[in-house]
Amino acid sequence: MLVDGVGSRALADSLVDGLLAAGRPPVRVSAGDFLRPAGERLEHGREDAQDFRERWLDAGALRREVLEADGTWLPALWDAARDRSARAAVRPLPERAVVVVDGLFLLDHAFPADLVVHVALSAAALRRRGVPEWQLEAFRDYDDEVRPGEACDVLVRAEDPQRPAVLFRR
Repeated sequence: MLVDGVGSRALADSLVDGLLAAGRPPVRVSAGDFLRPAGERLEHGREDAQDFRERWLDAGALRREVLEADGTWLPALWDAARDRSARAAVRPLPERAVVVVDGLFLLDHAFPADLVVHVALSAAALRRRGVPEWQLEAFRDYDDEVRPGEACDVLVRAEDPQRPAVLFRR
């Protein structure tokens, strides 16, 4: 099971009311609903940090069904807890909609985005939030290789979730 120890889901959810108030219908999608089946995710074991970062997400499906879909979107592809299709129906994309996607390691995939927000946490903060020890290597490698804190438009340092530091890069 995927633990959102980073807090990206909660951050994305917090944007919904503001978007509605601005007259922009939010389309909320979690990358965690676009994971590959367990047989593919866990091919090299349940605690393979490299596979966790590089193979768990079905990035092609997220791109095809949400980010580059023509006037439609799929809210979920795979139910990882049950390891079966989410059986979600494709929906029409509302006029003036804002697609808000949360997830881990998304900058690895060069997804199309108008605004990128990165939630940055130290290894100690990730541990405090319940991220398993074996996953920490994937977060460290992602930070070293992708440098998301430099590639994002908005950086949220969230060591203390009650007092995040926000840096706007635009």
